[in-house]
Formats: sequence, structure tokens, C-alpha cells
Amino acid sequence: MELAQVRLLVSDFAACYGFYADVLGLKPQSGATEGPYEKFSPHVGSAGIALQDRAMMAEVLGELGETVTGHRSLVVLRVDDLDAYCAEITSRGATLLHGPAPMTDRMRVAHLKDPEGNLVELQQWLLLRG
Repeated sequence: MELAQVRLLVSDFAACYGFYADVLGLKPQSGATEGPYEKFSPHVGSAGIALQDRAMMAEVLGELGETVTGHRSLVVLRVDDLDAYCAEITSRGATLLHGPAPMTDRMRVAHLKDPEGNLVELQQWLLLRG
């Protein structure tokens, strides 16, 4: 078994597309800026994040509501230099909710939200000291 992707169901596809492509700098697979589906990949690694139009999935399953409340997902991206990456993405319109700050003795993190309110955690792994 292989994890293919984490898929987020979104209502404003174009805004989310712009966030993952233009703000976070992930590579879109096809360039389908209006949806209903797109997969994004980082420059390194094989994991991906995909967006799917929420209304389209509601037609398939028949049980998804129009509005989502509360946090139902957390997308985690690992970066080499958290401070530099946060400076880069805030210059492109991202708003940090928290950090960069230590989370444990092994990790520093920052948090932000995409246009649909999905939480994104940026991680920088640290070498153990001692």
C-alpha cells in the first residue's frame, strides 16, 4: 500500500489553488486552476496534496454539507529553513497564525490557514542537541 495524497474538499477552488501554487510554492500537476481537481507536489518527495471541489464530492456521496465548521484537517509540510520559508510566503500573501516557534526539542513550527480555513503546519526538524 502507498499513500497517494491527502485530498482537501474545498468550496472556493480557485482561491485554494492560488494558495497552494502561488503562496506555498507547490507544483500543480495539470494547471486546472478552476478545478474540479488538482494535485500539488513539493519539489522533493513523493507525497502530495490534492484539492477537489466540495460540491462535486457531495454529488458522489450525497452527504457532505455546504459548510464545514471546526478544523478537520492539518496539512504538514517539512521545510529546511523555517524562518526563510515563512518570510518568503508572507511576502506572497500568507498570514501566519503562530510561529515560527519551537514545538519540541526536535522541531520548530509555524501555522497558517488556506483560504478554506484548513490548517497548514510548516515544520523544520532539528538535530538533537546534547
